Amino acid sequence: MTANSLPRRRLLLIRGLGHSGTTILDLSLGAHPQLVGLGEAARILERPAPGDERRGPAQLRRELRFKRSCTCGAVAAACPVWGPMLEWLPAHDGCSLSEKTMRLLDGVKKHHPEAHWVVDSFQDDMVLPFLKEPDLEIRIVHLTRDLRSWVHSRSRDGRRRRQWLPGLKPLLRWCRVNARQASRLDSSGWPVFRLGYEQLALDPEASLRRLCQWLDIDFDARMLAPAQHSNSHILSGNRMRFDASRGQSIHYDGAWLQQPSGLAQLALSLPWVARMNRKLVYSENSYNGSNSD
Repeated sequence: MTANSLPRRRLLLIRGLGHSGTTILDLSLGAHPQLVGLGEAARILERPAPGDERRGPAQLRRELRFKRSCTCGAVAAACPVWGPMLEWLPAHDGCSLSEKTMRLLDGVKKHHPEAHWVVDSFQDDMVLPFLKEPDLEIRIVHLTRDLRSWVHSRSRDGRRRRQWLPGLKPLLRWCRVNARQASRLDSSGWPVFRLGYEQLALDPEASLRRLCQWLDIDFDARMLAPAQHSNSHILSGNRMRFDASRGQSIHYDGAWLQQPSGLAQLALSLPWVARMNRKLVYSENSYNGSNSD
């Protein structure tokens, strides 16, 4: 695809279970001069459900936009991307998520004409992967963390409270949600790049080089130090987006190796669980769908 034939809007979606590295990947991509990260943009754009009036997305439509900082350095109301959007949203919350997203992408293009891709990392959204617009190209990164590592991370509180089998619910959730997401994303009709958190964190340069090649852009070493180089406009996501020490580099949380979950290890003796973990986290054949011509 030549520069002149690029669609006006190009959206890269990061999807996967929470606590699987979506924030650090979003920040790393946003450090590339041709990429702009928006964090959990779809979460902000969705109409707040009844009872969610005190949650962040609803509050950002009101007074919180004058207090919360964007990763660009401005408060949300003064951010050139989010400021106009947050002012527009309250009177237009009846619009579809797709219409809101297209408007947001136009705002990004206005202030970042150099951007080839805009990144959304709201891992729970399954609406945008099925968005079809004639002037829009979508690609999807399905990010998955090793079963043993994810179960260890999500069962910490249960271990602290000495629950019986604290890893059981996280184990079942990992299997259920990852299987469902993989199937749904593959059926979206858009190219899907499968990336393991372990691959990203243990060999970030190789992983990001493969991802850049898939996105038809050159690798940029600034992606390896996301806290120091950012084109992002992130208002919603993991708090680490403002933790400069954690964002200095991409590193692996290997705490599970010191205290492995016997339940998760046992689950990997089931062929279908081992196969899914291997396919989603460690597969070398990491993407389906072809690059655009």
